[in-house]
Amino acid sequence: MLGDLQTTAELAAEDIELAQELKKTHAEFAKQLDDFELRTLLSDRDDPRDAILSIHPGAGGTESQDWAQMLLRLYARWCEREGFAADIIDEQAGDEAGIKSATLEIKGDYAYGYLKSESGVHRLVRISPFDSNQRRHTSFASVFVYPEVGEDIEIDIKPDDLRIDTYRASGAGGQHVNKTSSAVRITHEPSGIVVQCQSERSQIKNRESAMKVLRARLYQKAREEEDKKLEEYAKSKKKIEWGSQIRSYVFHPYNLVKDHRTGFETSDTTSVMDGDIDGFISAYLNWKGE
Repeated sequence: MLGDLQTTAELAAEDIELAQELKKTHAEFAKQLDDFELRTLLSDRDDPRDAILSIHPGAGGTESQDWAQMLLRLYARWCEREGFAADIIDEQAGDEAGIKSATLEIKGDYAYGYLKSESGVHRLVRISPFDSNQRRHTSFASVFVYPEVGEDIEIDIKPDDLRIDTYRASGAGGQHVNKTSSAVRITHEPSGIVVQCQSERSQIKNRESAMKVLRARLYQKAREEEDKKLEEYAKSKKKIEWGSQIRSYVFHPYNLVKDHRTGFETSDTTSVMDGDIDGFISAYLNWKGE
């Protein structure tokens, strides 16, 4: 690639078409170089794995539920940009708008390594579309990212430790997606971890997806204990409220998205909400690597 750039540059001085080709080739080379530099920062043993990403709104009802759905769209668009496959394992619709929770399975090289930067509380400031008085509102939502556990990792889950409940999957407004009890909720009683899935019409498939999420969460918990990071993990699960956010998204009275850990910021809120978060990911990985 570098050799092509040098050759094209020598010829481009007298050829407009070649100059345009040079510009395009330069942009491609710059992106490949950025990707390579980021990969050098992804040295954790779980970084190459697929990811499980969950989103939960904070207090605030419709406002925060709508914000949670906006984040869900953001990560879905990011996956499209990066060529990652993103499947919704579970999604609970909000009472009036937005979502009460959502869980994504994201497949692709280093999906977890890139997305681990997103774990934490995300804060939104905007003029509420749900407020007839057009007042400014602040909403919060939490994002947690776990590495998906493959067959190479053995997670001991005893059947006697599981409580499995089935129920009817429902959509917005309480309408039943189907008339059978296909949705599955699994409680791992020793840890207290609860996972659920209702995206499939088959109870068997929903159970398989829920177990996949449970394995990922139990593996994450085991790693935290192994690395003696329980205290740090507890801090990361702060209340979803003011003062605990990792990133702020301000749509009024000005446009700004700022990460409070790295200081990285941009005024292009439209691009960020359309999935352009590579700058934030890169800044986080460099910050962690210092």
